[in-house]
Amino acid sequence: MALTPDQIAEAQALRATPRPTLRAVSEGMEARLYTPHPVLDHGFIRVIDYMGDDAAIVQAARVSYGAGTKKVSDDAGLIRYLMRHWHSTPFEMCEVKFHIKLPVFVARQWIRHRTANVNEYSARYSILDREFYIPEPGQLAAQSTVNNQGRGAVLEGAEAARVLEVLKRDAATAYDHYEEMLSQAQPDGTPQQGLARELARMNLPMNIYTQWYWKCDLHNLFHFLRLRADAHAQYEIRIYAEEMARMVADWVPLAFAAFEDYRMGGVNLSAKAVAVLKRRLNGEVVGQEDSGMSKGEWREFVEVWG
Repeated sequence: MALTPDQIAEAQALRATPRPTLRAVSEGMEARLYTPHPVLDHGFIRVIDYMGDDAAIVQAARVSYGAGTKKVSDDAGLIRYLMRHWHSTPFEMCEVKFHIKLPVFVARQWIRHRTANVNEYSARYSILDREFYIPEPGQLAAQSTVNNQGRGAVLEGAEAARVLEVLKRDAATAYDHYEEMLSQAQPDGTPQQGLARELARMNLPMNIYTQWYWKCDLHNLFHFLRLRADAHAQYEIRIYAEEMARMVADWVPLAFAAFEDYRMGGVNLSAKAVAVLKRRLNGEVVGQEDSGMSKGEWREFVEVWG
């Protein structure tokens, strides 16, 4: 993980000068503010700012009940109700802003979540660092034979070593050429104009690191985590999501507990799946052929229900 000296100094200064506030404060998130948490070989994620806490979710939900209405449930119960019945607006009252350093190919997958505000480090104005994501040997795997998006068996021996060497060599060569194109002098010292940064960057590989600020409300952040912190998500984005989830658990513990229970730990059933379960409970033996489900649906059903 590499923060610049200026970023380190900024984080230290901000943590050293706390300020009194009338805003709602989450003690768990205050402990997280500005501190970078390492991810992958050179990446990190840190919280830059946040708004709201569990109480903000409850406040937003109860505002529509009208003055004088009794609180018939405690905060945890209300939050669980909101999560259980897929209410979204109260969770949108909380927001968080992250500073994230990540490989470009992960960023391109991440940006598919179009419900955040994003500002990325610009390689038009600045020169990218010589930092590349090189997987650990245990993350080098063959293509899955049952999932077009997934990994299969881990590569071993000479094949794994060859792949790692190719990744390292190609990344180094591409960056060398990037520097040569930017330079105003050829290797022998002959002056040259040097290629514009916005053009030279096209030669860089997808495993080079970029950085961005990513701001999102809690409702959409939960949606991101449900997909990307899932065991089926690609490893490289999943461990960012898992680190982010630990931060969210400290920020809004009641909401995160409900999210874990109903979204991460829960299961959504189709009408056909409900019908199969009812038939099974009545003692009937049901197979894929008479379930009304496709093979893919049935495989996913069996993974959960046996």
